[in-house]
Amino acid sequence: GEVQRFAEFGVVILLFLIGLEVRPALLWKMRTTIFGLGLAQLLGTGALIAAAALAFGLDWRVGAAVGLILAMSSTAIVLQSLEEKGMRQGPVGEASFGVLLFQDLAVIPLFALLPLLAPGGMGAPAVSHATSLLAPLPGWAQGPAQMAAVAVVVVGGRYLTRPVFRFIATARLREIFTASALLLVVAVAALMEIVGLSPALGAFLAGVVLAESEFRRELETDIEPFRGLLLGLFFITVGAGLDLGLVAAHPFAI
Repeated sequence: GEVQRFAEFGVVILLFLIGLEVRPALLWKMRTTIFGLGLAQLLGTGALIAAAALAFGLDWRVGAAVGLILAMSSTAIVLQSLEEKGMRQGPVGEASFGVLLFQDLAVIPLFALLPLLAPGGMGAPAVSHATSLLAPLPGWAQGPAQMAAVAVVVVGGRYLTRPVFRFIATARLREIFTASALLLVVAVAALMEIVGLSPALGAFLAGVVLAESEFRRELETDIEPFRGLLLGLFFITVGAGLDLGLVAAHPFAI
């Protein structure tokens, strides 16, 4: 469990590096792909899987939950596959990335929606993937607090990190620059996690903010080795956690 949690940081680094390649103007240009194609994929795939679940006799609420869950994809696996095949920079890669980004954005609304689909209605509360410091706040206050955290990432990345990196560059110590780059990614991921948002999405946002920085190439060069190491560890933990006994016991349902 602890190893997998550590290995998942490889996905955070992957999204940060991708964000460094996506300038804000390009992200705005992709808005139709993200919200158009991404929404169509999520709803279309979810509806087809929900229909199949109903055909197997499941309750419609269970079928809808299963459909929405299985409509999501693994960002790490898809992007790594596209990278290996040299397709991430083409139209297929751009469309796939837009869909994956929309899925990351849709995680938080899905966390709020799934408890409504429970057989008991408003039964169990939504289970967050992290311990959020905003949990004691009323629902109406959590949204603005999360937006404030996003604003901190955007403003800090745009106006605070550049002077810091310029100061570090004058020292001409590569190790300090590498440590500072990793600290930046860890800090952004931790901030997103404590407010209940996706750390990977926060890292991607930080990468987009720094995409026009003069230190973009240095950041990519210093962080790239950690991405490969942690992503490899992430895939190993995913494979080790596969319950083959459960698959053998319920092959048709799965």
